[in-house]
Formats: sequence, C-alpha cells, structure tokens
Amino acid sequence: MLEIRCSGTPHEIGFAHGKAAKKKIEGSIDFYGQLFQESCSMGWAEVLQEASKYLEPLNKIAPRYLAEIGGISDGADIPLLDVLALNVRSEIAFGLFSDTSKGFVDVPSDGCTSLGWLTGSTSFLCQNWDWRVEQGQNLAICYISQPSTDIPDIAMVTEAGIIGKIGFNSKGVGCCLNAIRCRGLDRSKLPIHFALRTVLESRSRGEAVELTKSFGVAGGGHILVGDPTGSTGLECTSLWVKELAMDDEGRVFHTNHLLVDKHDIDEPPWLMDSAMRLERVQELTCNISEPTLDAIFDIFKDTKGYPASINRKEEADSKPQTLFSILMDLTSKNTHVTFGRPTEYSERAILKL
Repeated sequence: MLEIRCSGTPHEIGFAHGKAAKKKIEGSIDFYGQLFQESCSMGWAEVLQEASKYLEPLNKIAPRYLAEIGGISDGADIPLLDVLALNVRSEIAFGLFSDTSKGFVDVPSDGCTSLGWLTGSTSFLCQNWDWRVEQGQNLAICYISQPSTDIPDIAMVTEAGIIGKIGFNSKGVGCCLNAIRCRGLDRSKLPIHFALRTVLESRSRGEAVELTKSFGVAGGGHILVGDPTGSTGLECTSLWVKELAMDDEGRVFHTNHLLVDKHDIDEPPWLMDSAMRLERVQELTCNISEPTLDAIFDIFKDTKGYPASINRKEEADSKPQTLFSILMDLTSKNTHVTFGRPTEYSERAILKL
C-alpha cells in the first residue's frame, strides 16, 4: 500500500500528497466521475460546478484545508476543482442522489460497520470500510506532521486526494465514518471529510465533539470519535449534529442509518441490511468476555446475511465490498489495518506515530 509522508505548511503537505499519489488521485477522479453519473445523474462539468460552491465558505471557515487542497492540485498537476470535488464527494453522492420516483435506478454503494468500545483498561475504535471494489486501488496510508504548531501528528487511511478520512493522531484521538444518505445540504458548514480532518487534529474526544458541533456538517454521515477515555457517535445532517453516548458496557455501534430522532430529516430507505448489521455487531460483542484486537477482528469477519454482511462481498445486488478493516487501540496508539475483506485480505499494515 502506498504510504505518503507529509510535513510542513498546508500547501507543502498537500504538494507532497499530490506528487506521491498523482496516479491514484486520477483514478479517484475517474471512479467518482462514473459514480456521480450513476447515482446523481451528474456529468463531471456539473460536479465541478457543484464543487465550486464550496470555495467561498471554505475560504472563511477552513482556509488551511483549502490551501492543502491547492497543494494537492499543484503537486499532482490536477485542477483545483477536480481535487475539491473528491473532498466533497459524500455531499454529492449522499446529498444530491437521484429521485427513484422519477425512474432512476437506486444502486446501494456503501455498507460500513463501526464500533467504539471502552473496556476496563483499553479504548478500541474499529470499522470495516465498505465501498465499490474499483476504488480499492486508489487507497493510501497518509502520515501528516505540522511542525511548529500544536496540532497532533496524524496517521490515516484515505482515498487518494482526500484530506481527512479514518485513523488516529498522536494524542490518541481517532475517528471512523459511516455513510448516511439523507436529503439536504448546507454548504456554509464543513463537508464531512473536512470534519474528519478536524477530529484528527483535535487533542481530545471532547474537543473533537465540540468543534464538530460548532462548525456543523454540510450533509449526512456518522463520525465515530474516540480517545483513551471512550467513544462518542456524532450523527450529522445539514440541520444538526447529535451525539450518541456509550451504552452501559462502554460501546457505541453504527451502520448506515440514523438512530436519533430524525423527524425533520428526509432519509429515504437505502440499505436494507443496515439494521441487521447493527443488531449483529451488538450481538457479537456480547459474546466476548475479554476484548482484544484479535477478538474484535473476528467480529468484522462475520458473514451472517452474506453477501450484505458485516464482512461484505460484491455479489448479485450487493455492489459494495469491504475494502479495508481498521482496528485502533487508542490507549496504546496501536493500529492494525488489513486491505481487502478481513477473511481474505491482501495486505496488512501497522500504523505508528
């Protein structure tokens, strides 16, 4: 797996990312060009027009991140709006999806399952990241350091060209992501991948939660935030960010549908397996008396409900597949990543800061 090591100013960080991952970024653009046409009936020119709507608000609320995207653009020699479009891909795919009542075909493309678990001595943060198989070749491990600042160092798995994704930092703060598909966008707020980067730059779970709620999130999604003191789920829509607390066993679970009160949100039915996977991950944790990374990894190998299981497979009408599994011990800052389905992974990496 490509490892990118970035350090310096926002532009320098972006330039290193863009230069090292140029081919993968081009692959990401090709992939999303096809996906947006399929799911949103948008050609790439329309996608770029949509991305341009974020320039002015991002320059106000997240200028460092916009500068980093400019660095990626320069390093990869790819137009700025193309890179920005990748970074607002969730807002486009899950906020501007086509209306099936008008004859468009609804093709499910996600399926992630996440778990935060505070045990007696350890805080775990884990997930299977499920997406279209074609995008697996465009993943990368990215390390980010910003010397002369108080921003923690970051290690994350990301899609090439995207500045914030799934991982942890040198303070033991980590995040996972579940897609939520609901209508409505507020472009004055942080796109969800910018919100993930904000979490990864935070010094504690509390700070990450406070910042995410303060900025707001442009569209739908669930961010699972953890640190050595435990985990908090953040269900995000264009209208609000609401918290999910740990249960009595120190756990937070999530799949791909909203769990909090959502009377003011239009969330059309999407992944019929989401509720089943949520129930299943809860059930499996109850069978573990002493949680360890290996024991939790077995949860993410589960195939009940195959192919639309926790360990997902592209087969028949199930388009997504598990592309990587990440298991973070935030107490010791020990993170294991497997690329591919957890029962047949092609590569294993240990992320260290």
